[in-house]
Order: sequence, then structure tokens, then C-alpha cells
Amino acid sequence: MTSTHQQQAEATIEADPAVPAIHITRDFAATASQLVMAHTDPELFVRWIGPNGYVTTIDHWDGRTGGSYRYEHAGQGFHGCFHHVSDDRLVQTFTWEGMPEGVSLDTMTFEDLGDGRTRMHATSLVGSFEARDGMLSSGMDVGIRDGYAKLDALLADGALG
Repeated sequence: MTSTHQQQAEATIEADPAVPAIHITRDFAATASQLVMAHTDPELFVRWIGPNGYVTTIDHWDGRTGGSYRYEHAGQGFHGCFHHVSDDRLVQTFTWEGMPEGVSLDTMTFEDLGDGRTRMHATSLVGSFEARDGMLSSGMDVGIRDGYAKLDALLADGALG
């Protein structure tokens, strides 16, 4: 059994058997507000998002409730809207422009574990089981794991305060 104060080595990525959704859980040595900032501040976001070796560029970014974003990495475009941004919850849409009909609704909540640690719970809800399975087989797990490892490094270096 793993203590809630011990960092998970990897993100847990699971397909929901009942609805076309993906659940991601991961612990961080950070506060909820630091994790929200990492997901909404474009200067921080480009430093950790995606697989190792990818360079991310921002086309536009408004990381507040009602704002939108667009970025590119590895020649691929991604965009969406921030529907709700608060100290412990983010709700946004996400679209890979290579499959524009495959919009996901992503909800992230941040659970305070004490001692400056936070557990992120993320759910990506898509329109069909086929779309969900396509996302899972796309290599997204590499981007998630590499990206959050880079975020851990930024946090350890004090880049988020």
C-alpha cells in the first residue's frame, strides 16, 4: 500500500469502462495553486508539456475562465477553451487539430495531501469509446509521463515559487 505522502513514480492512466473517458491521477510535491499555475501560465506550460525533445510554441493563450489557447509542438496544433479556472479546479476543452472532431472535456481537481503535496485527478471525457481508445493508442501516455517528470523538475528547481 502506498502512502498518500509518497510520490507516485508514474501517472496512473485508466480507461473508464462505463463512459468514454480517461482518468489520470498523479501526485506532486507542489500546492494546488502551483499546479493550476503550471497548467494556465503559458511561460511555464511550454517548459513542461509533452514528450521529451518537443519544443512547444504558443500561438495565443488566455489562461482564465472564458479564455482560450492554441499551441503547437512537433508540427501538431492543439487548441481549446478554459471554461473554469480556480485555485483547486480546472475545466477546459482540448482538441488535437489532426482530429478536430475529437474534442475532449477535461476536468482537473487538486487534492491537498498536506506537507506541500497535491494529488491531481484529471478526467478527459470524449464523444465515443472509439475516440477514447484512439487517444489512448496515440502515445499520449509518453507525453503525460515525460511532461509531468519535467514539471517535477521545474517544481524542484523552484520555478513555480
